[in-house]
Amino acid sequence: MKKLLLILLLVPCLTFAQKQKEGVTYDAVITRVIDGDTVAFQAPFLPAPLKQELSIRVFGVDTPEKGFRAGCPSEDARGQAASAFTKAQINAATKRQIILMDWDKYGGRVLGDVILDGKSLRMMLIQQGYAREYYGEAKTSWCN
Repeated sequence: MKKLLLILLLVPCLTFAQKQKEGVTYDAVITRVIDGDTVAFQAPFLPAPLKQELSIRVFGVDTPEKGFRAGCPSEDARGQAASAFTKAQINAATKRQIILMDWDKYGGRVLGDVILDGKSLRMMLIQQGYAREYYGEAKTSWCN
């Protein structure tokens, strides 16, 4: 019975570990918050005439949409709250880093995480209820 319980406890941990991607950590200057799970950062390494900025989408989470992209007023309100949370966390941090993992499936942004004073924005969003885990499967509606 103890072995079965141990196996049941380990399966979610192994599943999460398989979904995590390797990444490279860099110090970053975050220029703006796009929404709860996407921010822009300075990218001076990009060649001209490209804009010296990239967007990073936090890997493994989904926050509600805001504005015209929201499916209902409650999703818009939740999306606004998630964006405000992300902005407050970034503004309060003294050390800002990004972990670059891969290109987003749409190609215009990268996937990774934002590390603020050593804490993962991904984990903060989930722990505070502003985001759900998301790895590319069909999204669940935020309109309930």
